Amino acid sequence: MQSTLGAMTAGLMNSSLNGAYDNSSKKSPRFQMSLAGWSFHKAIQANLVKMLDFPRIARQTFGLDAIEPVNTLFEVPTANYVSELKRNANNEGVKILLIMCDDEGALAGKEKKERDKAVQNHHKWVDIGAELGCHSIRVNMRGEEEGAAKDPRAIEEFVDRSVEAFSALCEYADKSGINVIIENHGGLSSNADVLVRLMKAVRRKNFGTLPDFGNFDPGMDRYENIRKLMPYAKGVSGKSQNFDAQGNETETDYNRMMKIVLDEGKFSGYIDIEYEGDRLSEFEGVWATKRLLERFQ
Repeated sequence: MQSTLGAMTAGLMNSSLNGAYDNSSKKSPRFQMSLAGWSFHKAIQANLVKMLDFPRIARQTFGLDAIEPVNTLFEVPTANYVSELKRNANNEGVKILLIMCDDEGALAGKEKKERDKAVQNHHKWVDIGAELGCHSIRVNMRGEEEGAAKDPRAIEEFVDRSVEAFSALCEYADKSGINVIIENHGGLSSNADVLVRLMKAVRRKNFGTLPDFGNFDPGMDRYENIRKLMPYAKGVSGKSQNFDAQGNETETDYNRMMKIVLDEGKFSGYIDIEYEGDRLSEFEGVWATKRLLERFQ
């Protein structure tokens, strides 16, 4: 298949392409789908698409009514920019569910000064999220030392020193009705036991997880890790990489994973489409992920 950014962009701009959204189904779905901003990070970084276009792309091309933008893909996060994004979403009848926040400091860093600065850096995204009508901001649990994954004492210290920072951020976010949620996003954050320990230590209603089907090191049991994260989930990320000829994702057994999410976890909210592969174009990858998720609705 054609995998160039140009082909992908042409698809985005023409929702009448073969396979474009058909709203003929009347069945009540078990969950809803949103479009993750990272699915088009290559196109956005290449200036072929703008984050401001995302509400239109989600609605008109993919028939989706919700998006999850990424802070690092905002061109200029000024008040005027945020207002324009909000207006574009309202015009398309699209909800902005959450903002995925990266590169704003280590909330579990070793030095308190570093953690305090990271908390402060996230305040603006809480405020922007509230303005956009989001329910959450997704943050990272960063700051572990090299080799910490194999050192139980280092893990314990990592969790203990992060409690104050996450509690402070949750307290600030709660004033605006915003949740603070952590994704398994590499490093110690991909160890569900670490995140569960933090959830239990902070114990705030607006603190939770964003289980992502990917982002696990080789050899890790992604299914058991997702199972442990689901009790705290305020969203789910339907990560995809590659697909076989039957449309199955080749790295995650979706039948098994969706049973954990829907049947065991009783999840009925939004699952985002986050395509991160390189064999299909971003446009094709989103469609492939959407068709796969639709099997479970």
